[in-house]
Amino acid sequence: MENESADRQPLPVLPNSGKAEQLRQEPITPPIPTGQSMHESSPDLSTAQRALESSIVEVLRTVFDPELPVNIYDLGLIYRIEIDSENSVKVVMTLTSPGCPVAQSLPLDVQRKVESVPQVKEADVVLVWEPPWDKSRLSESALLDLGLF
Repeated sequence: MENESADRQPLPVLPNSGKAEQLRQEPITPPIPTGQSMHESSPDLSTAQRALESSIVEVLRTVFDPELPVNIYDLGLIYRIEIDSENSVKVVMTLTSPGCPVAQSLPLDVQRKVESVPQVKEADVVLVWEPPWDKSRLSESALLDLGLF
């Protein structure tokens, strides 16, 4: 298993996006500690709502950033998932940069994916720019996939 990371092939990115290379040039910041949530979670969620939140995270991991070969959850683009008593969901998210080519379409894709979870009544996706995204929000898995570890 010593050579496992050496055998990993970098995942493809969009041609000439330059985003993965840009991240490689930036200084490495400490990753989010293992076991710590990548997004803020409401402490007062019921057991059923926590299970729903897990289902939402699972579906968010099927949505990928077009410039980086990593899902939006592991990229740290999801800042908060709020679930009310009627299972209406609010997702607060950002993008890697304000000029992201999918700034219009990605939040709609996220909304559709979240609404595809059977228990979700409706979903609202709010795109924010503060705090700005940076590579310290990447999960350990994303760091490995991008060759930054």
